[in-house]
Amino acid sequence: MNPYETDKLLAEYLLFHYASPEQVIPPGVPEMAFSADFAVRSVSQTLQPDLLSKPARALDLGCAVGRSSFELARHCEEVIGVDFSQRFIAAARAVKESGFAEFNRCEEGHLATALRNFLPSEIKRHRVQFETGDAMHLRPGLGEFDVVHAANLIDRLPEPLRLLRQLPALVKPGGQLILTSPYTWLEEYTPQANWLGGFYQNERAVTTYERLQLELPDFLLLTTQDLPFLIREHARKYQWSIAQATIWVRR
Repeated sequence: MNPYETDKLLAEYLLFHYASPEQVIPPGVPEMAFSADFAVRSVSQTLQPDLLSKPARALDLGCAVGRSSFELARHCEEVIGVDFSQRFIAAARAVKESGFAEFNRCEEGHLATALRNFLPSEIKRHRVQFETGDAMHLRPGLGEFDVVHAANLIDRLPEPLRLLRQLPALVKPGGQLILTSPYTWLEEYTPQANWLGGFYQNERAVTTYERLQLELPDFLLLTTQDLPFLIREHARKYQWSIAQATIWVRR
């Protein structure tokens, strides 16, 4: 079974996307608050609104349960969020309909705390639509976008190059491309032959950052950022990672 269709990961991603810092930061470690709200920060700390044309369109690839798509709606009149998981998309649509996310935060074993968190009221939810789709084989007719955002997606695709090769047709000239990833290459998701980096070639180390620059000749790299993030599995287990954000403009 696809792990992204399980109750466990659905609950973890709803928590990851919609919880307040106080609901996810380990007790006694308030300094970890900078690692919360990743789905929001992957937009708010990377997007350059001054470069957007009006009205702007955004495509959020690998949108999961949707928080980054709603954040894009602060700046774009139309946002399409796409994810391969049917359950993630159903959850995102439910948030759009109701304005809040309901989920259980695992404490220990089968013990959980029920939470309900509201989206900021100023976000225009009607601007966002969600659909299931494969980022490597996107449906025809999507058109061009002023922003394409893909957070922590490339290292979970079987063939990430298939996505990269679609990007020039998706991003308008002058449009922005935002990619974030911790570059956690695992064979359970991506055959090693398809990794973008993290290997030696002719005794030379190949990094994903270097490879992205080679594979995106139609884009100018504007800047990079480190974006830490924290995934809470239960009250005593957390995953802390650092995604690298690369922000590009279409030539």
